[in-house]
Amino acid sequence: MDFRFTPQEETFRQEVHDFIDKECPKELRGGDVSFFEQAGNLFSWRKKVAERGWVAPAWPKEYGGAGMSIMEQFIYSMETARMRAPAPIFIGALAVAVIGPTIIIYGTEEQKKKHIPKILAGEEMWCQGFSEPGSGSDLASVQTRAVKDGDDYVINGQKIWTTLAHMSQYMLLLARTDPDVPKHKGLSYFIVPMNSPGVTVRPLMNMAGTHEFNEVFFDNVRIPAQNLVGEEHRGWYQAVTTLDIERSNIGSAVGQQQNVEDLIKFARDNQSDGVVRIKSDPALRTELAERYLETEVAMSLSSRVVSMQSKGMIPNYEASAVKLYSMELNQRIANTGVRLMGLYGPLARGSRLSPMKGRMSYAYIRNVANTIEGGTSEVQRNIVAQRGLGLPRE
Repeated sequence: MDFRFTPQEETFRQEVHDFIDKECPKELRGGDVSFFEQAGNLFSWRKKVAERGWVAPAWPKEYGGAGMSIMEQFIYSMETARMRAPAPIFIGALAVAVIGPTIIIYGTEEQKKKHIPKILAGEEMWCQGFSEPGSGSDLASVQTRAVKDGDDYVINGQKIWTTLAHMSQYMLLLARTDPDVPKHKGLSYFIVPMNSPGVTVRPLMNMAGTHEFNEVFFDNVRIPAQNLVGEEHRGWYQAVTTLDIERSNIGSAVGQQQNVEDLIKFARDNQSDGVVRIKSDPALRTELAERYLETEVAMSLSSRVVSMQSKGMIPNYEASAVKLYSMELNQRIANTGVRLMGLYGPLARGSRLSPMKGRMSYAYIRNVANTIEGGTSEVQRNIVAQRGLGLPRE
């Protein structure tokens, strides 16, 4: 793995830097942007990025991307994060980052033509129908059924922890189509319109008081057979690809590093009993140094995944290692941040006295879910142990 950019890659990085510096409104470059306050600027910014094909840089040009290499996409994401500009997929992020690539790989031409342009334009919101009340860590055990009935499939069952289902027009659903074969071999992927008769969405509020998750019920939901994605009964293998795409996130490491840099600045600028905190507390200095070093490790792990992808390899346990390390690091950074801010640390977002606009207090609560969603830390450790280290199953 070479950490240096080639001359061509460095030229592209500078092009991205100059574009953001010139075109991205200053009001958007801070990391604490409110969608409702800056909606006009955000939509204008997305339009400018879309004109260059940079909403999904590595997608093929025929699907609205820029046809870039994986490394160029990495450079674009990294430079955008470093300049604290909003990623252009603030609308329909899951659809662009995960759903779109899955449809491009497995979808029919009709599915691609119908959905890909609208996903890029931010006109379609999507959610993933994966986890169920009894099928979380063991995803292959899902029991939601899709039964073939003429030219349709009839769906019955329940999904849970479905992010943004209440705002989505479509769901990429993993359902059981053959209950009489081993669990990994009887699953299929479907596109389900969320306004279909029989679909019920109920909110699940998280500890941070925000509504991201939902439970979704399917009561004799009828969808056309043409909404099948890929081969029938091959859904598990397609789902694994989707999860690998999801776990190959390369933008979080820069954001983590910036959070730690902001905490270091806060420690330098604020006093406790008349003494600057970072000078009077050796333990705090050590803790902040550890957090910063850990963000460098996170960047290296992400770079490893990108390096593999750029060579045509598909990361598997490597992507799980990124997910595992980064999500637990998010929690450590939030813990350090709240401790650093003392009695002001727990103040919620919206409070005029909350340091850093309440970013750390919110993260402290919200990031509890990081090591559960998208595959628990226990699952990731098993993947790394078995597929990476060759250790036997329990």
